[in-house]
Amino acid sequence: MLDGLGGTQGTRGTGSTPTYAAEADTSELPKAAVQTRPKPPASPVKRSLIGDLRMRVIYRILAVATALVVAAVAVVVFLSSGSSDQPGGDASGPIAAPSAAAPSPGLGSPPAPTPAASAPESAASPPASPAQTPSASVPGSATPSAPGPSDDATPAPDRSAVVAALADPRVPELTRDRRLARLPGKPYQGKRRLQDRKAGVSLIRFGRPWKIFGASPFSTKQVLPKVKGTGHRAMLVSCPVPILVQQKPKDTALLAARWTLNHHPKGSRISWLASQPIKGGWLLAYRVKYRVKGKPRFSVAAVAVTEVPDAKPAMLFVTIPDSQRTRWRDINTAVASLKLR
Repeated sequence: MLDGLGGTQGTRGTGSTPTYAAEADTSELPKAAVQTRPKPPASPVKRSLIGDLRMRVIYRILAVATALVVAAVAVVVFLSSGSSDQPGGDASGPIAAPSAAAPSPGLGSPPAPTPAASAPESAASPPASPAQTPSASVPGSATPSAPGPSDDATPAPDRSAVVAALADPRVPELTRDRRLARLPGKPYQGKRRLQDRKAGVSLIRFGRPWKIFGASPFSTKQVLPKVKGTGHRAMLVSCPVPILVQQKPKDTALLAARWTLNHHPKGSRISWLASQPIKGGWLLAYRVKYRVKGKPRFSVAAVAVTEVPDAKPAMLFVTIPDSQRTRWRDINTAVASLKLR
């Protein structure tokens, strides 16, 4: 309180002046605590890698290492002990001279060269025969092959294909030669010709009712209109012979006639009508018997084969069913028209 005007501030009663300031001046300040960094923990004792592994793992590593070492030693020993039996190896001793006695040639094998006629190996090798080439056709095949470098006119070395053909119950044996008789019908008077460049021959080109048709698998093809119930279509075709060439043209024609059964109804059988030589080849004519819907039917057919220089022989094949017997005379005309181009 104030003690009157102009008095000084005092305390209530007679108390002394406060000592707050003095106590504040003499009081001690708190000391700041000094923080020390914690020491890092001691590093663990390093242990060896081998000590950390289990014993069974160590055993496996040792087994693999041992196997690798053994394999490496075996390879080194094998390479160091190479003999002349391996390709590129040197001979371990003198080479014996070849025996003077040559093996006897088998059926169809080329004769052994004589010492006086010894020549370079390339000149002594025989040409491949159609029986040894992949492009040669098998008897009974349905696709004829065109002449080419590997399809030459070299005949087969034996008659095994003919023996197999005669064992076919559909093909009887040829007993004797007989000329083709004049078949019924009117002779064709046209003179137009059809060129077969693949087979190397030409033949007559018939007019109506014959017409040109898709040739495959032949080189040329002419057909008559279809007749219901006949079982197959009349046709005249030409191509290189689709079978193995034989030593005799007659045998080649026999295999070709058997092959033509592929183009007749199933179950067809042959009975021979004619077998005669022609210029450069052979002609076979035959009746083909079969059944259509249980009824017996037949066709008259003919195969003519002729030699072609530097190529396989050419084949002409014609067949006409009994329902078109008025055109059978065209068979005589067709086989007589076959000529080299």
